[in-house]
Amino acid sequence: MAYWLFKSEPNSWGWDKQVAKGQIGEEWDGVRNYQARNFMRQMAVGDLGFFYHSVNEKRIVGVIEVSAECHSDSTTDDPRWECVDIRAVGDMPVPVTLEQIKADVRLVDMILVRNSRLSVQPVTENEWQIICDLGGYKG
Repeated sequence: MAYWLFKSEPNSWGWDKQVAKGQIGEEWDGVRNYQARNFMRQMAVGDLGFFYHSVNEKRIVGVIEVSAECHSDSTTDDPRWECVDIRAVGDMPVPVTLEQIKADVRLVDMILVRNSRLSVQPVTENEWQIICDLGGYKG
């Protein structure tokens, strides 16, 4: 299993909307960055990810699961762009802020700290466990 982080502006697609999609989940569409797309190509059904509210909130608010492997993005006719489907697994009991992550020396190498603009990014198993512990997520 691999771990990931998915960033979204809460005003355009927030955690509540993701949760409302239930077990069916939703395409993680609209990604127009090659590196982020390539990360989605590496994902497998069952991989887990953090759902991160960007912009004003800057915090991890939930956990998702990849429910469909990479496929054509339905929001474009351009064959270069692909996406995965994700479904909500559970709320992060205590949202973990970017400020907390940056302050934790164990997370200094996390991509979120080094490249906060990348909308889809890998998370190491160690980073995953640290953040779950910070947020009280038992999964």
